[in-house]
Amino acid sequence: MNSDSDLQIAGDILEVPHLLRTPRQHPVTVAEFAGLARSIAEDRAQWEHLVEYDATTRWYHRLRTGPGYEVWLLSWVPGQGTGLHDHGGSSGVLTVLDGTLTERTDRGTRVLAAGAQRVFAPGYAHEVVNDTLEPATSLHIYYPGLTDMPMHTKACAARTATATA
Repeated sequence: MNSDSDLQIAGDILEVPHLLRTPRQHPVTVAEFAGLARSIAEDRAQWEHLVEYDATTRWYHRLRTGPGYEVWLLSWVPGQGTGLHDHGGSSGVLTVLDGTLTERTDRGTRVLAAGAQRVFAPGYAHEVVNDTLEPATSLHIYYPGLTDMPMHTKACAARTATATA
């Protein structure tokens, strides 16, 4: 009968530094950015008190920054939308916190209820609008931080979709 303990077999894990992974302070993968968005969404105390609704324009607030990324909080009253746009060289995660938003792309329309997430790569063109009668709130993470948001015409988006098909 072998009486070796796991410690005797493997050695002291504290003596094997390559087995210890230092936890990352900031996200670096798509999954980690999506996880960051979910954790912020779940912690309403971080953002709920900051939300404002403006009938004249979409309201937004930069919630935090990290190395190379930004986290934005946006509110949408009924009828407010973005117009068709992309995010330049930035990738992103859009998470609906409250209410319902509609996303339109050249591939169709999606209704995004609270908790829904969309992940997108640089150059992804979409339009987001609050088509409901209730206000909505969303969280947006951009990596790298958003520096460009080119607007598109519907005709331009249709040409792009045809050219890439």
